[in-house]
Amino acid sequence: MSGHTENEITIAAPLDLVWDVTNDLENWPRLFSEYASVEVLERDGERTKFRLTMHPDENDKVWSWVSERTTDRAARTVVARRVEPGPFQHMNIRWVYSEVPGGTKLHWQQDFAMRPDAPVDDAWMTDNINRNSRVQMELIRDKIEQRDRERRTAPVSAR
Repeated sequence: MSGHTENEITIAAPLDLVWDVTNDLENWPRLFSEYASVEVLERDGERTKFRLTMHPDENDKVWSWVSERTTDRAARTVVARRVEPGPFQHMNIRWVYSEVPGGTKLHWQQDFAMRPDAPVDDAWMTDNINRNSRVQMELIRDKIEQRDRERRTAPVSAR
């Protein structure tokens, strides 16, 4: 068995702004509530290898892993995978950006499988990712929409 999730949200902001904000890895700790830090390990064109570290969980365990992310602005997609999968056998993520009436649709697709010795199974992780993706996407939407409002109301000389 393996896990698969798909989540999406519409952000009332231009695609370029959504793209720029969500692909600014160094600022992810301010964009996502779950990440304590991001360390960029390597950049090669559109491919970035980086370490994500989460805030401690309810048991004070700090989770950290290395991922690799490749952006394709022309295709409006990002593909990522965990290089250090930890409790996962594999974890692959695809982000798709679409212009829609009223803004930008951001779609996340995650395909994964848990290791047999992982503390949770695929079904548990699927539920967890779906719950958390909704929370994170709403935070991202709210922050980008606020940034867009501030940008549009700023004096022309400040833009």
